[in-house]
Amino acid sequence: MRVLNAAQMREADRRTIEEIGIPSLVLMENAGRQVVAAMEAVHGDLVEHTVAVLCGRGNNGGDGFVVARTLLQRGVEVAVFLIGQVGDVRGDARTNIEILGRLGLTVVEIADSQAWELHFSEVAECTLIVDAIFGTGLNAPLTGLMETVVADVNQSGIPVIAIDLPSGLSADSHEPIGDSIIAETTVTLAAPKLSLVLPPAETRAGDIVIADIGIPFEIVEAVEGHRVELLTRSDMRALVTPREADTHKGDYGRVLIVSGSLGKTGAAHLAGVGALRSGAGLLTIATPSTCLPIVASMAPEYMTLPLDENPDGLDPDGVEDLLGHAADVIAIGPGLGQASGTRTFIQALVDRATVPLVIDADGLNAFAGEPDRLAGREGRDVVITPHPGEMARLVGMSIEDVQANRLEVARTFATTHHVYVVLKGHRTLIATPDGTVYINPTGNPGMATGGTGDVLCGMVAAWLAQLLDAEAACQLAVYLHGMAGDLAKADEGETSMNASDLAAHIGDAVLELTARRTVVEKS
Repeated sequence: MRVLNAAQMREADRRTIEEIGIPSLVLMENAGRQVVAAMEAVHGDLVEHTVAVLCGRGNNGGDGFVVARTLLQRGVEVAVFLIGQVGDVRGDARTNIEILGRLGLTVVEIADSQAWELHFSEVAECTLIVDAIFGTGLNAPLTGLMETVVADVNQSGIPVIAIDLPSGLSADSHEPIGDSIIAETTVTLAAPKLSLVLPPAETRAGDIVIADIGIPFEIVEAVEGHRVELLTRSDMRALVTPREADTHKGDYGRVLIVSGSLGKTGAAHLAGVGALRSGAGLLTIATPSTCLPIVASMAPEYMTLPLDENPDGLDPDGVEDLLGHAADVIAIGPGLGQASGTRTFIQALVDRATVPLVIDADGLNAFAGEPDRLAGREGRDVVITPHPGEMARLVGMSIEDVQANRLEVARTFATTHHVYVVLKGHRTLIATPDGTVYINPTGNPGMATGGTGDVLCGMVAAWLAQLLDAEAACQLAVYLHGMAGDLAKADEGETSMNASDLAAHIGDAVLELTARRTVVEKS
């Protein structure tokens, strides 16, 4: 599902009106009615409520006027407050405010702070507030009267339903540009916006409802500019196809995971479980010879390969033998450590491997300060799966700067190095070499525990071996990883769940995604 910025949303509106021929007044009518439908879905019979609709002078305010009219016609007690003067309202919004007048509904003008102070008690007596002040066009912090309005609404404790965006947020940034309405529900029009799906601004939007107001899907998809997409259940479900009866293990990919070191054999195990639970037909774990007995004993399904060691870590001379092992995908890094010999081993393996690679954890740390050595090439896709700290070391930035610019950092690295970047964290991002960025909506804070990233590494490798499509493999693995985490949370809670719990729910996540079984949360 496409995520739009302000300019892209304006372009989608323009093309719908000028090329498709749907009048802007119809789009406004659809928007207002969809907002009322969302309010009813959340709050039930609105006749039991008193609703204050706070409107601006532009199109967002026009949507609010339609909301007020629709509520009035359904017998709901509604009060409309215009932040500004009626004489300043233009276009379609003007048409709708005049309709309210002909229906006998008085619009209260709030032209200054004194007027707001006078009438705020009326707002405070309502049980619901509709925020129709600013839409996607805001690009500067609120000041003066608007700053006061936002503060008072937030302090009132009354549930707020925002239209398109909570007033004060920008459609162009996931970082709040200043104070804003804190909404219980945001009904966004036609497509989600960046500030609704990425932290920290998303925390101000509440639950998101995406309203179909008549802008065709094809128009939204065709809008030019950077592509940002939100992963959806329906799109992910389409990637999982039933297995044919006449198949064998070789049809589902041979995954080689290079992982583990003394004290970190669990990383190899968790990556292996992630791969097996994601359907890999054959799995081999290559691990230091001193670790092999431990890793081999962790699951009977593991095939293992010993990696020679020397006092500096892994012996780089062993890369040639490892590359002779049959594999469709090689995953490198979880728990390997950062000894100098191991670093050289990893670099040589990445340089010389001809099959697709998934590089994680210490596999990425081996390229800190040398990111240009991490590059995809014709016939060999490379997927990297950093957490913010590993990404910071790769690009020479602070973790804070990476987190503040996650989308841009991931996209730039992916396009510059021709790799797929899975930047882990809340709302994990997938950036592709063509500049598209996907946002994952699944997952929860209980996944902030050691080992969950190792599981994801194995999952990406397994789906890449099966789908032979790096972009699709990243999408499906990340979505299912978060979904498994959500199912583990339902069983164990956020505090108690661990990486093994998540891995144990991968199968449940696949079954629920494909609707082959309904997973019921424990009470």
